[in-house]
Amino acid sequence: MNINISLLRQAFVSQRQFYDDYNFPRGFSRSGNFTLLEASILEQHGVVLQGLYNKTLEPQNEIQEQFISVTAGSQEPTNPIERAWIKYLKLTTSKTKFHTLFGRSKMSAPTLPSSDYYSESDSI
Repeated sequence: MNINISLLRQAFVSQRQFYDDYNFPRGFSRSGNFTLLEASILEQHGVVLQGLYNKTLEPQNEIQEQFISVTAGSQEPTNPIERAWIKYLKLTTSKTKFHTLFGRSKMSAPTLPSSDYYSESDSI
């Protein structure tokens, strides 16, 4: 399905802008994770996209039905809106990997030498 971006934007019209202050407190465009087009798509259409994803809104057209099947995993994303939402989901739902130079095991306390190590002839 090859549709230009203006038709896609008309299919997901929203009256409010979408913000995710929990995951992106400085906004989508300043996060460094999204291109300007992706940030614009999420801000302008994210309310409708989230409603369709959470199943609080019913699909109104064929493009929205395809979006639901893409988010369900039965199809690959084919347009910029679907790709932007899938990228948003990957960034917000997957666990963040944290790499460190230290291992997980705790260091044990140094052991004191036993009394068997010293003899009576040793003087202090």
